Amino acid sequence: MTQRTLIAATVTAILSSALAFPAQAFDQSDVVTGDLRPGWQTKSGSHMAALQVQLAPSWKTYWRAPGDAGIPPSFNWGGSENVKSVQYHWPRPSVFELNGMKTVGYHDQLILPIEVVAIDPQQPVRLRASVDMGVCADICIPATLAVDLTLDGAGAPDALIEAALANQPMTAAQAGLAAIACAIDPIDDGLRVTATMDIPQLGPSETVIFESGVAGVWVSEATADRSGGLLVAASDMVPPQGAPFALDRSGVVLTLISEERAVEVRGCPAP
Repeated sequence: MTQRTLIAATVTAILSSALAFPAQAFDQSDVVTGDLRPGWQTKSGSHMAALQVQLAPSWKTYWRAPGDAGIPPSFNWGGSENVKSVQYHWPRPSVFELNGMKTVGYHDQLILPIEVVAIDPQQPVRLRASVDMGVCADICIPATLAVDLTLDGAGAPDALIEAALANQPMTAAQAGLAAIACAIDPIDDGLRVTATMDIPQLGPSETVIFESGVAGVWVSEATADRSGGLLVAASDMVPPQGAPFALDRSGVVLTLISEERAVEVRGCPAP
């Protein structure tokens, strides 16, 4: 096991312990509750519902790529009926700093739009899921939300879901990305990805998040340096085997987050 792999494993172990230890001191319902909002049927025939998570003051939960000290939510839709697929439309997250580490997520409330495609569009859809997540304040506890809702008919517009959809990160084109080139270099225990982007500055403070698109790969907090319209960001990616691996450039996602805006860049083409 390489040093980097050991660090990644240690961080995971610490987080798992942090989530497990305080569980007896808190009742989950005191800090987090959740349910599904029914939403409406879209013009394409899918159904736009949403997961609503309500957090107690000072508590937060995490985005799909939570940073070094966060636990991403996981969804089990195994109990659902007449569901062909679900797609998550993540709203822009916030960046938190604690003890020198950045995490990415949400405070107060999360409305996560979920677009559902039915196997048979003429029949009702039953959404039934177990959602596992970490919720944190001064300490972290594990939370499991059980949600169950039947979607039948056209539904109705929902201002909260519409606001969450409007608050998604901009596309690269919307943000004015003129060019992107990514160098991929092997390191002892994985790969280093360096992305050079010609993109207007989003705000006075920018955080860059890399996602590898490969399950189980640990991704380091990115370094970022901006000079005018040129932003250079780099991150290390370490797989469980702790060795260089084949990375599909089209599956890499970079998200730039500022205080009020975010942009999602999909794909990391070669220079």
